[in-house]
Amino acid sequence: MRKHKIYIVVLLSVFSLFIISCATYHMTTESLLKQLADTQNEKKINVLVVFPYFFFPGVVTGNSLTEVKVLDKNGNEGIIPVNRQTSVRITKKDGKRKTFYFDTLIIEDSTITGKNDHFIGVAIKPIKLNNIEKIELQRH
Repeated sequence: MRKHKIYIVVLLSVFSLFIISCATYHMTTESLLKQLADTQNEKKINVLVVFPYFFFPGVVTGNSLTEVKVLDKNGNEGIIPVNRQTSVRITKKDGKRKTFYFDTLIIEDSTITGKNDHFIGVAIKPIKLNNIEKIELQRH
């Protein structure tokens, strides 16, 4: 019984470190629009390798940003790299939130679209730009 408790404590400690290590940043809708203005849509190819020798390619369309200007929790400006693990959480004015991958984010016709994954390309329901309350980015 005691070993079981030790495993639980270790597991909770590792989980806590994972949660703490994810930094959250903020940006305004205007800042996002300015930064995406000069980008182009690009196809991203991701390959999932499953042992022993199976390869599953995934293709999604996204933006071409490699870094993005953000604000930290103290309001200080910084630049973070954009990679496959960078996620964006958009809070709408009605309080609902939607989280997806930042590198799949595309703005078209005054709406934001993106993907929940990098393989199948399941799209989120488009979010109108004027309905956005807050934009948060997480770097994992």
